[in-house]
Amino acid sequence: MNALVRPWFTPHLPEPLMREGPRGLPWWQWLALPVVFLAAAAVGRLLGFVLRKLLERFSKRTHSVWDDVLLERVAGPLSALCALLAAYVLTRGLGLDEEATVFIDRLLHAGTFLVLFWGALRAVEVGFQFLGQTPWSKSRPVSVSLLPLGRKVVKIAVVSLGAISFLTELGYHVESLIAGLGIGGIALALAAQKTVENLFGSVAISLDQPFRVGDAVNVEGGMSGTVESIGLRSTRVRTVERTVVSVPNGKLSELRIESLAPRDRIRFYLKLPLVIGTRAAQLREVLNGVEALIRREEGLWPEGVMVRFTGLSPSSLDVEVNAWLSIGWDDFVVARERLLLGILEVVERSGTALAYPTQTVRIANPPPAEKQK
Repeated sequence: MNALVRPWFTPHLPEPLMREGPRGLPWWQWLALPVVFLAAAAVGRLLGFVLRKLLERFSKRTHSVWDDVLLERVAGPLSALCALLAAYVLTRGLGLDEEATVFIDRLLHAGTFLVLFWGALRAVEVGFQFLGQTPWSKSRPVSVSLLPLGRKVVKIAVVSLGAISFLTELGYHVESLIAGLGIGGIALALAAQKTVENLFGSVAISLDQPFRVGDAVNVEGGMSGTVESIGLRSTRVRTVERTVVSVPNGKLSELRIESLAPRDRIRFYLKLPLVIGTRAAQLREVLNGVEALIRREEGLWPEGVMVRFTGLSPSSLDVEVNAWLSIGWDDFVVARERLLLGILEVVERSGTALAYPTQTVRIANPPPAEKQK
């Protein structure tokens, strides 16, 4: 026993308790160690409760909820950390020898690492819980499906670091273990190359967000349809033939994708052929009537309206009609039908008609010399 830190009460202890026990420690110290650790647990619980109440005063001043939930979740690690601190202080009053002191300090340090990583695990759970409730993640369905996987990966990383720190503090050599994990990780990455590729593809789709569930898309290669689901491995598209096509996300992230959903306006374009016999007055009546019809359309984009006589073709007088409508696709289909019927009525009222492709074939009489033969 170290005489410099000899407890004041040792002269008053019975002689049997002063006898040397296992590991060279007196029996009274062996009996005192459990009492000290139990007292440290009680003190730690009390200190943790007081500290938590003080922190709750600050958390209640904020409008967010995540800090209140986090404080509730880390209550256990906080009390355990206070208990370890109390055990460190109380064991100093036992007058343990250097070897026992070093051993207990090592245990307390290792326990501190475990408690810190325990609190980190609780913080990860709270962080991912509130991350799934943010507007950013709600607007990205792939992010919601990636959150459980991301939470597991982060928790595994925290547990691995905690285990390595705990074993290192106890004096174990973990270099070979880390090297083995590295080799195993490389082998696993090579074996799951396609899976990892699709996983990163889903992450790229989530971040870039070229389309969402329910969007109509045209995918490079001639596939068109509606996005039905976006998963971790593949994206499912319901085609116009009502079949479902599953495209791996790794491949899909490299293709050119045209999304029809985010259009701010839809183009109405028509090439109107009138018969060659159309008079100038009739043509002007058609131009004015079609433009007036389009400008009366609800949802018309004011800029870009064009109704012009653009040229003469061999079988028709060509009129081009161009306009933009700020409406959805379903409403556009109805508006397009209404405009086409209205344009037919304008053409009929003007007295002209729509042209159709014609071709004149002229058969010439053979020369007189050929007739005589």
